[in-house]
Amino acid sequence: MPKRNKAAYMISAVAEQYNLHPQTLRMYEREGLLKPSRSDGNTRLYTEDDVERLEVILQLTRELGVNLAGVEIILNMREKMEEMQRQIEQFVASLNSEIAQRVRQPAPGPDSQALVPVISVASLVRVESESAPVEPAPAEFRVRRKKVTL
Repeated sequence: MPKRNKAAYMISAVAEQYNLHPQTLRMYEREGLLKPSRSDGNTRLYTEDDVERLEVILQLTRELGVNLAGVEIILNMREKMEEMQRQIEQFVASLNSEIAQRVRQPAPGPDSQALVPVISVASLVRVESESAPVEPAPAEFRVRRKKVTL
């Protein structure tokens, strides 16, 4: 499969666009905040994703006064949150798919592998014949009442 060419900017263009010294971008790379790709000649190439990440870094440092250690923590947390969001979306999609499949093919009986076991109300109600005496409920099922005085 051929590689897709993405638009990429050289360090000088990015530095000029955001009013930074190229050394600042190199420092961000050393600190692990940015990871630009490299050309065959080892020139740093910043993609749109790199530039968006740089904008977040600059907003955190310039506008909110966050130091680089804080920026690193915030960026790592954002990445973890995005990954968790993807996992939740995958889980919900698989759950919806499973539910849709089970709705299309109803389970044959109570022994099926339903997500939530379905029990008919008739199986819960014990029909007493007229001649059979009604037994009191076992002690563990009786409601205990305490007298409260005010």
